[in-house]
Amino acid sequence: MIHDFISSWGLFGYTYVVGWLVAAMLGLIGVLVVARNQVFVGAALSQASTLGIALAMWAGTALGAGAPAWLRSDTFLTVTAVATSILAALLTTRSTGGRRESREAVTGWLFLLGASGSIVVVSHSPHGLEEVQRLLSSSIIGATRVDVLVFALMTLATVAAVALWWRPLLLWVMDPATASAAGVRVPLVEMAASVWLGLGVGLSIRTSGMLFTFGCLVLPALVAKSLCREVRTMFLLSPLVGVLCALAGFVVANHYDFPPAQLTVALMCLALPAAWLFRGLRR
Repeated sequence: MIHDFISSWGLFGYTYVVGWLVAAMLGLIGVLVVARNQVFVGAALSQASTLGIALAMWAGTALGAGAPAWLRSDTFLTVTAVATSILAALLTTRSTGGRRESREAVTGWLFLLGASGSIVVVSHSPHGLEEVQRLLSSSIIGATRVDVLVFALMTLATVAAVALWWRPLLLWVMDPATASAAGVRVPLVEMAASVWLGLGVGLSIRTSGMLFTFGCLVLPALVAKSLCREVRTMFLLSPLVGVLCALAGFVVANHYDFPPAQLTVALMCLALPAAWLFRGLRR
């Protein structure tokens, strides 16, 4: 099995590395999402990002042959995916009060809007509909050297941000009121976390699809939450769980010809009840 995996490296090496980097990066970001009990935000952002890609495709085809080349480029699709994901993140994590809708209501609205709108927008475009369905089904095959570089930089930046500002992040996650009293600029931290969350999800959805992105964002962090007593140790365990599941998933998928993204998420799903069982036995 290991020999088969090593033999496939020349063909799928970039895919494997990108998958592990995405799992590590989203595993770190997901700690903030899970610790604040906003698990569904990941699904909403993924769907909003998919809607952004669908709108970009529609804009490219609506102008026909007169459309500029940049409007049909992969770069434009990626930028649109990131922009809509960041916008959705800011909407779902904004402070609520007065007569505003709750965060859960906004999150549900964004999820349904993205899920329905992305299909409706590209329903008359065979290529666009195929691309949206690919994103929803999470086909991670096809990553490039540029993707490796982008996600390597994103992962390093995420690690650096957590290492430098873990104390304000912990205060913000556990008790925003206490964090504000301690001098933490809570609105600024909240906005920065939302932008980074949207950026991570927007970039990941374009390469690995919705299922893999959402799974790597919440499942490793949920496993870490079940096994750790402190949020600080979750930052260490969550990316480790994500990378180990991605490593095992890619090796097994290559040997038995399974879809790697789906198998990796399935392994993460199995790891969660195992963590629950271990926690129960430990208690």
